[in-house]
Amino acid sequence: MVRLPLTPEEVARGQRLGALLRQARGERSMLDVALDARVSPETLRKIESGRVATPAFPTIAAISDVLGLSLDAVWTEISRPVPEEETDRERVAS
Repeated sequence: MVRLPLTPEEVARGQRLGALLRQARGERSMLDVALDARVSPETLRKIESGRVATPAFPTIAAISDVLGLSLDAVWTEISRPVPEEETDRERVAS
């Protein structure tokens, strides 16, 4: 199966998701959170860094649960509209 390139909006949403999870993790170690969520630390690191912009729903649900985030709050944060100039910068950087 061929995976289509991510749109700038999907990339931005992945970056917002990563930032939200990093912030919610606070001082907890990445290893502790990953183990509690039953995901690999590498997976959590990639999501937090934005390298995995479209992680699987069960993965985000598990991490959010461990961090005490509601899925509604996660969706609200990552689906907010992206200012056009931010999208333009991402297109230039690609």
